[in-house]
Amino acid sequence: MAALLVTYDLNSPGQKHAKVLEKVKSFGGWAKLSESSYAITTSLTPSQVYSQFESLLDSNDHIWIISLKKPYSGFGPRKVIDWLDTNLTY
Repeated sequence: MAALLVTYDLNSPGQKHAKVLEKVKSFGGWAKLSESSYAITTSLTPSQVYSQFESLLDSNDHIWIISLKKPYSGFGPRKVIDWLDTNLTY
């Protein structure tokens, strides 16, 4: 399974934040890195993951699906560090 970063900005009031978050969590393994940034595990490619979000976005929204690998550096909750250590590969 690959680890991917899903990071997004929904830029208008009334956006589908709950639906986007529901889609993020539907991938099973995930960790919240920041307010609108999540790491997920999936066997899908970044393009395949992106296609699952397309219908939830407006033309002024931003979303990026990026492959994640070790090494990484950062500071955050222990559970996120543990998730990254377990799910990211070299």
